[in-house]
Amino acid sequence: MGMLDGKVALVTGAARGIGKAIALKFASEGADVAFTDLVINEAAEETIAEIAALGHKVKGYASNAANFDETHAVVEQILQDFGRIDILVNNAGITKDGLVMRMSESQWDAVIAVNLKGAFNFIHAVVPCMARQKGGSIINMASIAGQMGNPGQVNYASSKAGLIAMAKSVAKEMGSRGIRANAIAPGFIVSEMTNALPEAVREEYIKQIPLKRGGTVDEIANTALYLASDLSSYVTGQVIAVNGGLYC
Repeated sequence: MGMLDGKVALVTGAARGIGKAIALKFASEGADVAFTDLVINEAAEETIAEIAALGHKVKGYASNAANFDETHAVVEQILQDFGRIDILVNNAGITKDGLVMRMSESQWDAVIAVNLKGAFNFIHAVVPCMARQKGGSIINMASIAGQMGNPGQVNYASSKAGLIAMAKSVAKEMGSRGIRANAIAPGFIVSEMTNALPEAVREEYIKQIPLKRGGTVDEIANTALYLASDLSSYVTGQVIAVNGGLYC
């Protein structure tokens, strides 16, 4: 018996990285998985195949999280295909880094549109279904940057701080319907993005982490599993930092 048997999870931006790890973790615990990405490319097809190999229903959907109408249309299609949505993970996100004095309006707008408005779009589309079901778990993927800030990422950090406040607000609004909303704030996670950093930069990050290593995508997925499952049935409106002690 898996912790998510009979549940349907929707994970946004799940073709690779943290989103993919979460989708695979959910499927390994019994969930059927719908996921979105900007395009359903070869990486997304590989994710579909890996989830299907676990014996659960899976389908990938091309969707631009920043587009309100497109988001609602894809959620309607998922409801037709799967019948219900019990878990929503708002993981879709982008970066367009730059110092605040040099940041263009388009850099600001693009990051806020995908990271912050995109999460609102999916929550807005999914909440009526969860309310009818009298339950659901919403998980916003925030970041340590949204808690402590980060130079060169005023747009990204602002969007991630917004995701924390969004989860807290939704938790207060929807708790009476049995809907929980929480956020996860990862720290320095070993990924394609962090592996692309210069070795000296990576070493400097590691020095500042009490556990003296970067986190793994599986460690983030384990936290998402906790928040998606009944293990966290009395947890809502919280932000769980998974950062090895980098920010306490």
